[in-house]
Amino acid sequence: MSSTPAPRSTRPAHVVNEQIRGLWARTGGQLTADDRAEYEALVTEWAAATGEGVVQKA
Repeated sequence: MSSTPAPRSTRPAHVVNEQIRGLWARTGGQLTADDRAEYEALVTEWAAATGEGVVQKA
């Protein structure tokens, strides 16, 4: 197992969120397999940018 932390997003969460919204608008809410892969990558990037899933010590 690697001790290297996962890379953090270099784009702000709101920028990634706009791209996610654009993807949904462009596809009419119906994602192809390629669209789904793009969506999953964007959500992962968004989560990294917002710190979602990060547990902070008190």
